[in-house]
Amino acid sequence: MGEKKISVNENALKIVKEIINNADLLHVEVIQLKSGSTVIDMGVNVKGGYEAGRKMGEVCLGGLASITWDSVNCGEYLLPALTVATDHPAIACMGSQFAGWRIKPKGMDYFAMASGPCRAKSLKEKDLFAELEYQDDADISIAVLETRQLPNEDVMNWFAEKSGVNPENAYALVAPTASMAGGVQIAARIVETGIHKLHELHFDPKKVVFGYGTTPIAPIAKSDLKAMGMTNDAIIATGSVTLNVKAAEEDNLEELIKKVPSSTSSDYGKPFFQIFKDAGKDFYKIDPLLFAPAVMIINDIPTGKTYQAGKMDFDLLKKSFNL
Repeated sequence: MGEKKISVNENALKIVKEIINNADLLHVEVIQLKSGSTVIDMGVNVKGGYEAGRKMGEVCLGGLASITWDSVNCGEYLLPALTVATDHPAIACMGSQFAGWRIKPKGMDYFAMASGPCRAKSLKEKDLFAELEYQDDADISIAVLETRQLPNEDVMNWFAEKSGVNPENAYALVAPTASMAGGVQIAARIVETGIHKLHELHFDPKKVVFGYGTTPIAPIAKSDLKAMGMTNDAIIATGSVTLNVKAAEEDNLEELIKKVPSSTSSDYGKPFFQIFKDAGKDFYKIDPLLFAPAVMIINDIPTGKTYQAGKMDFDLLKKSFNL
């Protein structure tokens, strides 16, 4: 079966049904709206947890990756971590998980960045999906929303319309940044950050054959703003990604990989929350090269060569995590 025939929404729906059937065990709440849409609170008004976050991350990856528990040795400390592995990296990460759709219905007091399988239905990022040569023709649309505001019926009806599905086939999984499930699903973006950085450097994501990454899970912060900084720092300071690719000679992997790690950024060296404050809390004033894993390893399948760049920065992580 080719990549074009894979449905990220249909694959993710299997995991969504597991979440619904085990809502009490996962400390989540399933909210059935009158229109038939389903909203699942993973951490807004409920406890959530590690396992809720793991499943949320796998939904976000379109059901095309596995997430397993791990740990990272930070010298004096052993930190909880997770590992993501995918055999469909371009579709799972760029075609599903990447947070690329702004949910901001006109005339409604609601905003969230949507990631997950829904993006392959809405196709709002036309150029990206044309480059991936992918779209999902399923009659289901599943969003993962990082916010403290649960979408109401009007928002979900808007979402269903923009996705081209009936309201009863629209799903939203919601968790704030400063929650266990929210922190876990952000850590699960480790492979995506590596592929996205390569894409920003004009490397074709379709050339990535396999993806694997490990990163610590940030502690739960006292606010979503603080949590945003800590979850970013986990990846920026100590996230590690390994990609197996089929590159062309003109890709020049030996030079390309030197530009990938977060430490190549002019903003690197301070906790992300401090960088954000220094930038006047304006993301667009932060060097985009910062958003990347600490370490990148690329194995070029045609040549058998393996390249590595970057470094683990446990001192930076300790500052961010208040260790």
